[in-house]
Amino acid sequence: KRIQYAILPPTNLVQKYLKDSFILYKPKDIVAGDFYWFETIGDNCVFAVADCTGHGVSGALISIICHNALNRSVREFKLTDPGQILDKVREIVIETFERSDLNVQDGMDIALCYLIKPNTKTGKVLLHYAGANNPLWLIRDGELSETKANKEPIGNFDIIHPYTTHTFELEREIGRASC
Repeated sequence: KRIQYAILPPTNLVQKYLKDSFILYKPKDIVAGDFYWFETIGDNCVFAVADCTGHGVSGALISIICHNALNRSVREFKLTDPGQILDKVREIVIETFERSDLNVQDGMDIALCYLIKPNTKTGKVLLHYAGANNPLWLIRDGELSETKANKEPIGNFDIIHPYTTHTFELEREIGRASC
């Protein structure tokens, strides 16, 4: 539990960039396959929520592999487009499991967003989103809208397609984003 919690971003870092945010993290077991992830890129931020296959220890191990793949995709490969990040994460996860003689079919479902700092002239905030089985829900003017994710997980899948990035223009007041 201590090790798994150590990879989660500190709440104060998230709130520094997403002022009106909160994190509700209640794993079913002491360790689990669910995790959230956060990284800064300059003044902007990229964040995700993920659900890895398996429960307990097996899910936690998969979450470490997927967490590291996210870090590499952004830090090492310098990707910022959510669809491209998920494509690279999938590639890294598949490569990790292909090293084994076992037929490992584990992976994760994820929603990943890249929030771009408000433009000083227009005040507009851009949100880029891509998902692997996890949609994005956006509330505007009291209305809830859903943007569907690609219907394939991160990991081995019958037919692999590139993940789709969706872009939204948010109002600064609604987004309250300071990234």
